[in-house]
Amino acid sequence: MVGHSVFTLTKAEKIIAWGLAGVSFFLHFFSNLTGGYGFFRDELYYIACSDHLAWGYVDQPPLSLWVLKLSRLALGDSLAAIRFVPALAVAGTVFLTAKIAKELGGKEWALFLASLAVVISPIHLAMGGFYNMNPIDMFIWALAFYLVVRIINSRQATLWLWLGIVLGLGLLNKISVLFLGAGLFVGLLLTQREWLKTKWPYLAGSIAGILFLPYILWNVFHDMAHLEFIHNASAGKYSGRSSLDFIGEVFTGLHPLNFPLWLACLLALYFNGRLKPYRILGWIFVTVFIILLVNRTSKGEYLAAAFTGVFAAGGVFLEQVLNRAYRRWALYVYPSLMVILTIIIVPLVLPVLPVDQYIQYAKVLGHEPSSSENKKLSDLPQFYADMFGWKEKARDIAAVYNTLSPADKAKCAIFSNNYGRCGAIDFYGKAYGLPSSIGNHNNYWIWGPGDYTGEVMIIMGGSKEDHEGDFESVALVGKSECNHCMPYENGANIWVCRGLKKGLKEIWPDEKHYE
Repeated sequence: MVGHSVFTLTKAEKIIAWGLAGVSFFLHFFSNLTGGYGFFRDELYYIACSDHLAWGYVDQPPLSLWVLKLSRLALGDSLAAIRFVPALAVAGTVFLTAKIAKELGGKEWALFLASLAVVISPIHLAMGGFYNMNPIDMFIWALAFYLVVRIINSRQATLWLWLGIVLGLGLLNKISVLFLGAGLFVGLLLTQREWLKTKWPYLAGSIAGILFLPYILWNVFHDMAHLEFIHNASAGKYSGRSSLDFIGEVFTGLHPLNFPLWLACLLALYFNGRLKPYRILGWIFVTVFIILLVNRTSKGEYLAAAFTGVFAAGGVFLEQVLNRAYRRWALYVYPSLMVILTIIIVPLVLPVLPVDQYIQYAKVLGHEPSSSENKKLSDLPQFYADMFGWKEKARDIAAVYNTLSPADKAKCAIFSNNYGRCGAIDFYGKAYGLPSSIGNHNNYWIWGPGDYTGEVMIIMGGSKEDHEGDFESVALVGKSECNHCMPYENGANIWVCRGLKKGLKEIWPDEKHYE
């Protein structure tokens, strides 16, 4: 099979690839029109970041935020518009998975099984349902896998240059693409060593490094902010995690019935002669898995992007094994079971049910609310609870702000210590005439206090004891209540503080909070 020309999809295969990609896209699009859920906490922060374009951010490289800015300029700021790109990226991943399966020698059933595995994966479903860097990351890994397989099949050395560009853009989106690079090197060393004797892999690596360089330099000029962020997150909110948590999340998050598919892939890549040329896919996966396993704070979602090649190879192998007269029934039963279980799972990962119905549905299934950050929960898991309470934050801050005199408004800073609250004030506060907020969390700290002096401040959060040592006067003027939100967001105190004892710019360096 090595050396064959690029396979083109047949009419039936195009229907499968485009059809399942369309199902994925419209499933995500539909979920944004139902249920009554709002923007996710991180989305509001991403929107704020896209209003401060830069070569880097404390918690991520810049590409996804540049894309968000372009998306907002083209489509606007509605919930469906903001979530268009992640839905499209996951649909693109579904399509590329079919293309990879085709390049591996698969036919209709292989393409169907491989693509369906991505469509039904709970992690892919959840990550495609709100704006974040992960759907773009998944698409980039899928594109990289496709190029790797194309290189093996066609022996076109110049494809390495395109692979370098893809890897470089991937690094500008999420630094975990470094794990993909490590897996690629291990795979080349063990299965495609002849390429390491040429200039092409090194050219690809150089291109990727050049594209990634601006983010590296941004970190150098910002005291290695991203490394500090990773350290603090690992030592703080993820400190209670273990390698067993990671393994369990991989098994459930990639869909329990996908397990036979990726197990078949790994066995096939190492023991099936027809798939022997593509063993590099297996070594990439194993390398990334080991890296994440050794880092005990890894979440299962971190491995999701590495499954595209696995699902493709698994689909090809199962097609070969099951496409026999006495086994063909399994080609119908297996995907049917996958779909049936997914229909049950979907409300747990996509907000398709109204909140009250979801709570009852989860109780029937015995699904308890969960958090990966050791947070106290109420009636919703953190993933859904973080979609509530943000409009109320802006509304309640505006009610306090509008009690101030025009002179006080002119010098009033609105401060909070987490980026969700700051992002909510910035996004929803425009309708109330609020100025942009300031904060000390992640990139809000880098953006600084502006020209504010601290003479008058509205602060959301904290106790009187937290503030009275810094200000001449501290007055509790309200609380922000919200339904279904995270418990620590419900009842947040709102303070009007006057007369900061030291200048705001003077104390700002000590207020940094990266996590």
